[in-house]
Amino acid sequence: MKITMEEVTTYLTQGQRFLITAHVNPDGDAIGSSLGLQAYLRRQGKTAEVFIDDDLPRNLSFMPGFSGIRRPDGADWKPDFLVVLDTDTNRIGEVPKCAPGAKILNIDHHISNDGKADYLYLAKRSATAEMLFEILESSGVDFPLEVAIPLYVGIATDTGFFRYSNTTPLTMRVGGRLLEVGIRPSDISELLELKPLTVVKGQAAALDTLELFANGRVAGLFLEKTFVDQMESTDSFIDLIRVIEGVEIAVLIKAVEERRCRVSIRSKGINVSDIAVRFGGGGHIRAAGCTLNMTLAEAKAALVPVLSEAVAKEP
Repeated sequence: MKITMEEVTTYLTQGQRFLITAHVNPDGDAIGSSLGLQAYLRRQGKTAEVFIDDDLPRNLSFMPGFSGIRRPDGADWKPDFLVVLDTDTNRIGEVPKCAPGAKILNIDHHISNDGKADYLYLAKRSATAEMLFEILESSGVDFPLEVAIPLYVGIATDTGFFRYSNTTPLTMRVGGRLLEVGIRPSDISELLELKPLTVVKGQAAALDTLELFANGRVAGLFLEKTFVDQMESTDSFIDLIRVIEGVEIAVLIKAVEERRCRVSIRSKGINVSDIAVRFGGGGHIRAAGCTLNMTLAEAKAALVPVLSEAVAKEP
């Protein structure tokens, strides 16, 4: 059932115990939204825990509350609400097993959301963190740094530091409001951009797998599991090929298990969310992803022709 921002505020006020989660393969918005909401709820005297069913990017570890994020443990936490952020209920792993019977409150900005949550607040915003800013501001919160920093990280990462096409006047106003709290953008960007030497070297090695398709309009990186296992993170790798002149769709396919691949897709205008949905994923028009229970070769064979067909339909 779709609900309004005012109804979200009512549920956050009425509930006392909250289990917060976001999508697997979490990014800055997923984790930032989760930590920002947790900090707010705890300041209201409520119980709030964050469970993410996946490994966490180390470059986000500077955020307040990061060390308290847990993997699902199978125990029944008996929350009033399972709050699902930045995704629908299909991409949160085993977390629901920790909240049997709990009402699901879903806050998301992805057009591909399947709408299956008990309560869904879906809005066209640059980031879920931007939505949470509006929700919390309407509650009169004073945005202490433990709330403001995660929300700023969520917005900054999902907008490419306010460079991507999803940046709106509202996004800039929200960013400015968070700066007034005392956030220093230069400090945040430096922390987010830090990479271990192995990852920097890994970027160079990943480029050896680069292939172009559809007369150079589709670019792909294809990473074997043995390579991925050596990398702390591959999140930034797709940006290496997204900027190639003539490329309209960039794809990164990485094997995380023998028959399990994670896929990230970026475009310069073509709706790749529709493509990701066809493969069980979702996302934005220009940034989407999915998980394929295939070998790397099978995933490549299944996805590349679809991407090539998508650019062929464009003039």
